[in-house]
Amino acid sequence: MMVSEKELIKAAQIAREQAYVPYSHFAVGAVLLTQTGQIYTGCNIENSSFSLTNCAERTAMFKAISAGERDFANLTVIADTADPVSPCGACRQVLAEFCAPDMPVILTNLHGAVQHTTVAELLPYAFKGEQMSDGQ
Repeated sequence: MMVSEKELIKAAQIAREQAYVPYSHFAVGAVLLTQTGQIYTGCNIENSSFSLTNCAERTAMFKAISAGERDFANLTVIADTADPVSPCGACRQVLAEFCAPDMPVILTNLHGAVQHTTVAELLPYAFKGEQMSDGQ
């Protein structure tokens, strides 16, 4: 099943409406598309202890991972920003862990601006698990 960019952006808009953002009032929506056409949505969820806040991108990713998904085709992110919104550093590292470097990422905003990028372009020197020594 082919999912269009327009459908992904609409799904991200709908996900954004579920955001819990009583502190920043900065709602973000994300859609993670798997290689099999499954869609996982996410929104940002704030907490008064700010370090416990979870971004929309990681919410979608963790939902997919917890459902057993491992093969991803696209991430779409939307917010009410002047330019297309981009994932934070923590989200970029999570994307680098679970997604192919060439996986497409659609960055957009509520005003119709769209920017296409990839996981590798978002985090060109990502830390990878294989870089860790096993201590021997």
